[in-house]
Amino acid sequence: MTQLVDIILPEGQLEGTSASLSMWLVKKGDSVNEGDPIAELETDKVTMEVCATASGIVDSLIAQPGDEVAPEQLLGKIAKGAAATNAIETAERAQPTAAAEHSASTDTLSVVNDDKTARDFLSPAVRRLLRENNLSIEPIPGTGKHGRVTRDDVLNYLKNPTPIKTIEPAVEAEQPTENAPARALSSTTPFSVNDARESRPLKGEMVPHTNMRKSIAAHMVESLLETSPHVTSVFEMDMGNIIEHRKWHKKEYEALGVKLTFTAYFLAAIVKGVQAVPQVNARFHEEALEIFKDVNIGVGTALGDAGLVVPVVEQVQTMNLFEIAKALNAQTVKARDGKLTPADMKNGSITISNHGVSGSLFATPIIINQPQVAIVGIGKLEKRVVVEEVNGVDTMVIRPKCYVSLSIDHRALDAHQTNNFLSVFVETIENWGQ
Repeated sequence: MTQLVDIILPEGQLEGTSASLSMWLVKKGDSVNEGDPIAELETDKVTMEVCATASGIVDSLIAQPGDEVAPEQLLGKIAKGAAATNAIETAERAQPTAAAEHSASTDTLSVVNDDKTARDFLSPAVRRLLRENNLSIEPIPGTGKHGRVTRDDVLNYLKNPTPIKTIEPAVEAEQPTENAPARALSSTTPFSVNDARESRPLKGEMVPHTNMRKSIAAHMVESLLETSPHVTSVFEMDMGNIIEHRKWHKKEYEALGVKLTFTAYFLAAIVKGVQAVPQVNARFHEEALEIFKDVNIGVGTALGDAGLVVPVVEQVQTMNLFEIAKALNAQTVKARDGKLTPADMKNGSITISNHGVSGSLFATPIIINQPQVAIVGIGKLEKRVVVEEVNGVDTMVIRPKCYVSLSIDHRALDAHQTNNFLSVFVETIENWGQ
């Protein structure tokens, strides 16, 4: 007996955000196992997968790409039971025969199939890797179900790419002929208006915005132009002590499966700054400033052309450096693999943007992540010549430095509080381990 199982979006997965069905990763009649990714949803913040609720055969696909979907909504159905199991086993037994028949017929018959294959259904992480490395899907062998290309397939291809021969077209230089002798252009050559090139319209391509890009655009306009009067203060910071500390502890952390980055130190310094100036860890209301007890830090994470997400590391004030690094790693890996959920980006109370990793020395204003009132910016680390007093003598020395900024909502904070926060932040970094 065959039983139909509903494909639904579990309640709570969207955490109150809207979502649309981006694409189906399967088609009617495909066999699936419970837990297999079968559809892709796109919210205003993340792309997520919907997994099969049972093993069986895809019976129907009710929702269509582009449709808005809600929790507990019926997206499709999977047939399970004896009939479905027999169908899967029959399909698996038939695969070698089908492959042989296809091989035998390729010399005499060419079949054009407009249906998409499994290679056309790519996860967000795979699409991002292809885009960031300017790769085509064609040369990459897929090891996933029905030949689907997985993230590991792309990474393996990047390690051992197949050389591709390129053919450059030969360009022959124009040679003068008897009927068209060569002419040298001199400063006295007359110029006719008829020789001027006609103006042509500028050609372009309309690339539709993703839900994430639309959300980012609306949020930036709301924050900068409609909500918060932005003001930015900038300090310079010596990174020497944390560079040394990281050098001595990096391998120790790696042995425990944790990557120690400078950002972990910055999160710890934010906690110290918040303890000195609680008003930066707050939300502005017309009648009051709501100051939060937990320091939940959003970490701006770039996704290349796809946009920017801000996963949150919660209750950082309760953590030591190792715990901060571990929690930070978990969130950034999920962000870059496209596995964040809306819950991972909720309840942030202050945000950090480490824009220096892409070469930026300084940025202002770094737009506040509403409804927060402050955002920390870290610029590029570089060696700079500074004057220090050595044995009572002013001496030029080379030190590892970067700029650190705090952009604030001037409704909630003033310059005194902003500079006090930055002073404590810089002191924490510069005196690390002392």
